[in-house]
Amino acid sequence: MADRLVAWAYHLGWVLAPKLPEALVAWAFRLIADVMWWRHGKSVRRLESNLARVTGKDAADPSVRDLSRAGLRSYFRYWMEALRLPAISKERILSGTRHIGGEQIFDTVDGGRGIVLALPHMGNWDLAGAWLIHCGYPFTTVMERLKPESLFDRFVAFRESLGMEVLPLTAKGGGTAHAFGVLAQRLRAGRAICLPAERDLTERGVQVDFFDGATRMVAGPALLSLQTGAPLHPASLWFDGKGWGVRIHPEIPIPAEGSRQEKVTVMTQAMARAFEEGIAEHPEDWHMLQRIWLDDLEPR
Repeated sequence: MADRLVAWAYHLGWVLAPKLPEALVAWAFRLIADVMWWRHGKSVRRLESNLARVTGKDAADPSVRDLSRAGLRSYFRYWMEALRLPAISKERILSGTRHIGGEQIFDTVDGGRGIVLALPHMGNWDLAGAWLIHCGYPFTTVMERLKPESLFDRFVAFRESLGMEVLPLTAKGGGTAHAFGVLAQRLRAGRAICLPAERDLTERGVQVDFFDGATRMVAGPALLSLQTGAPLHPASLWFDGKGWGVRIHPEIPIPAEGSRQEKVTVMTQAMARAFEEGIAEHPEDWHMLQRIWLDDLEPR
């Protein structure tokens, strides 16, 4: 029943948000963020704990509490814009997006090579994807399956309507999907791929140091770069006033020596350092309301 209610709420949002005045929708989502912040529930406390790590302060510090309010407003701005994205014009997206280092994508793909873009959960990744597509560079991404299945299908249809190719991370009913092989094919064909990458708490994740704490991050970006020779570039996103910011960090080089696993570990650690830099510059736009550090996990 809960899954159906969540799916119904999303479907309603996709229908109503693009039709209502933007100012009204923005006000409503900002109000929801403020009420959630005021209630100070489990998700908000987790956000504050994560932001305390980023800032090097105690979670009870008043400045961290203020930062969590800005973080929730940023998070709900993402959802407001994501639901309204079909109503946001191509011209507004292109003129409102300020990029740093975007030429690294354009030059690589124009030169016939694929490129791996690894992102943390920052800013508005759907709008950043629309920006890249409007610039003339369609890409492939992956998405975790959601419950109920109808909600997952709706999200996939929405992102594909923007011009993305969306692959399920796992097969229907469980098990491993063929996403890695398809991603490698797209890279060899000279396309871009975009992967969320700062959280993988399974045993398959690569352990890295992140803001002076141990966590695990996705191995896929480094593995795909090793497998295909496509350059790996971390990216960071933020809200820039009424517009949006995109930074493409420098390429992470493939180590000349070491085993395959050692190379993946070195590259993933370098990716984590780039994420640290982007998140430290815009901590309020890092939407991490879940556990991410290993010492925060509950014992099994």
